[in-house]
Amino acid sequence: MPLTTTAELLDEAVAARRGIAAFNVITVEYAEAILIGAQTTGAPVILQLSENAVRFHGGNPRPMAAAMAELAAASDIRVALHLDHVQDVRLLQQSDKAGFSSVMFDAGHLPYVDNVQVTRSAADWVHAHGMIIEAELGYVGGKQTQASSAHAEGVRTDPQQAADFVAATGVDALAVAVGSSHAMTSRTAVLDADLITRLEQAVGIPLVLHGSSGVSDTDLAAAITAGMRKINIGTILSIAFTTAIKESLSENPDTTDPRKYLNRARESVAQVVADLLRVTNQIQ
Repeated sequence: MPLTTTAELLDEAVAARRGIAAFNVITVEYAEAILIGAQTTGAPVILQLSENAVRFHGGNPRPMAAAMAELAAASDIRVALHLDHVQDVRLLQQSDKAGFSSVMFDAGHLPYVDNVQVTRSAADWVHAHGMIIEAELGYVGGKQTQASSAHAEGVRTDPQQAADFVAATGVDALAVAVGSSHAMTSRTAVLDADLITRLEQAVGIPLVLHGSSGVSDTDLAAAITAGMRKINIGTILSIAFTTAIKESLSENPDTTDPRKYLNRARESVAQVVADLLRVTNQIQ
């Protein structure tokens, strides 16, 4: 199926008051697994490629983006491509030609005034090139540029400041700090559902939950009910992928054909994706 756009999938999620899952891709096997899992449920997905993943692949986003687009074209699932956590303006300015329909420009680690300034500039460029932009305000935590706890006093996103930020920058979606952290390996994050509701009412654009891998199914469903729309998922896929490879090699230590353990890893990720899509899309 031809690519759709992140804007279209977000609009549908807002109208239906459900989530749209955005899964991080590191290798082609991740993308294949995500689409296999999505095929199980019929739910649309956003495939995300982060700046870190682009760097891993030599700094050029186009080969992986092309692979994701080709996999989407061969699938019955509606898929959009998103470039995630971009700080390098040079990478930002490759996004449209690589086939992405949205970009998350990450200046959340900067002081508020600087975040507004650089995000406004990025938003102007993104909009001029026919895409939408996501930004971050508040301390989501878990990244190397952030040292304090996501639960420390004063780090969560303030609704009034969020409204001011959206008005000043013109962004189309906002990642907010409500108690989750990036790169969590246990699903123990405690989200503030009341804050999510107040933020949704304040900003008037879709809210994005980063660090969703650390949130239980029950709390994830509650966050979507409270107003979260784009649900970013990454670490939990890598845990499934790596665990499956370790198990396969432990059981078959003489294996030299990577297809054997990569197939098991792909199957494991596909199952995790299907389970999470049932939560984000309220599928029984």
